[in-house]
Amino acid sequence: MRSLRVQFIAFVTVLLVLLLVLLNTYPIISSRDAVLEEKRSSLTGQAAVLSSSLSSLDRLNRESIAEVLRFLDIGGFSRILVTDDEGLVLYDSGGPTGVVTDIPDVYTAITRSQTVFHPLFSDSAFSCGIAMPMSSQGAITGAVYLCEHDAERAEIILSFQSRIRTLSVVIGSFALLTACLFMALIMRRLRELVLSMRVVAAGDYSYRHPIRGQDEIAELGAEFNLLTERLESTEQQRRRFVSDASHELKTPLASIRLLADSIVQNEGMDPATVREFVTDIGNEAQRLQRTTEKLLSLSRLDDTTVKLTPEPVDVKQAALDALVFLRPLAKERQVHIHSELDEGCVVMATQDHIFQIIFNLIENAIKYNVPEGSVILRLQALEDTVQLSVEDTGIGIPEEDRPNIFSRFYRVDKARSREAGGSGLGLSIVHDAVLAYGGSITVGQNKPQGSRFVVSFPLATPEETGI
Repeated sequence: MRSLRVQFIAFVTVLLVLLLVLLNTYPIISSRDAVLEEKRSSLTGQAAVLSSSLSSLDRLNRESIAEVLRFLDIGGFSRILVTDDEGLVLYDSGGPTGVVTDIPDVYTAITRSQTVFHPLFSDSAFSCGIAMPMSSQGAITGAVYLCEHDAERAEIILSFQSRIRTLSVVIGSFALLTACLFMALIMRRLRELVLSMRVVAAGDYSYRHPIRGQDEIAELGAEFNLLTERLESTEQQRRRFVSDASHELKTPLASIRLLADSIVQNEGMDPATVREFVTDIGNEAQRLQRTTEKLLSLSRLDDTTVKLTPEPVDVKQAALDALVFLRPLAKERQVHIHSELDEGCVVMATQDHIFQIIFNLIENAIKYNVPEGSVILRLQALEDTVQLSVEDTGIGIPEEDRPNIFSRFYRVDKARSREAGGSGLGLSIVHDAVLAYGGSITVGQNKPQGSRFVVSFPLATPEETGI
């Protein structure tokens, strides 16, 4: 958490430094360039006027040049210098005449016949010099050099720069303080969320994180609460599952132990009674075996590390195989089975799971039916769906129990379920297997009485079947 705070403050600080550097450089540079451009224009104009006026004179000397300067009213420069075509100084407001000038810009103007402007901003002043050649009848006759020293405008710019720096410090400090306060608030809310996670991690799944605001952290807290609700529901289901599983396994084990103890403790028990007790022990062992097999099936469906490999499965053939095994049970329970099976009902699943789905649905329809009742199995190939329905005329499922019938170990009528040998796991296996292959299952009432289960699977495409 500290690392995140440091990273955020460092990022804001770097961003502020970059913005303040830009704020302290761009306006000053723009102002300086604007002043220098203005001086270039002004000096170029005055130098051109002076050069043109001097070029028209028949004779250049100090007196004639001074007269022209007075006539043109050119002044305010720190230095005015006029030379001939060899660089000999004819007029210099800041030095002696009759000597060769040492100003490089003047030589450049004479030898290259071009105007040279040399701006300089130093020592809290603008120092600008311009050298312009003089010509007469296409020949270079000398050069004019004007130099201006402007401290007033430089002082204005430097004062402006000082104010910007002061303002930058104030703005930067305020922005950094605001960022720290904002980050402290964010970190406080994140710490609260972390504390909520620790409470839930300790096992209190009923705890809910208080939601404040409508930002991303509030959204994160809402998602955390939804996850906690799922964890609480899962934990309740786990505890109920463990309790129900223990009870389901304990009951046949207790019966087996009681019957075995009865045989051991009664040495004079007649063979018929012993055979009856051993038969009961075998029945309880089969019940125990069926329960463990169903638990293993559910465990395999829940195991996300086990990858299911779907293959084309003919649902009609799986239904016919299931009917072969279940018709003796239907005959024993005096239940009539009718089937309407369409061709071409191929889905992507596994043969065992499709068989298990159909077997469990029909077996339940038989076990919880009435004498002389009926079970109707329909299989239809719709546009892009395979629909399997199982209807019975049995005891039915109350509407209030329908949302829970796919829960593990859930029984509508516990006494009737135990009598029929049900463990409350069959529909859970059907439900999980259907969902594992992208299908859906619904349950409703079969009027006038009974239940109707409808299972839908995506119809296998020619690309999947290879046909």
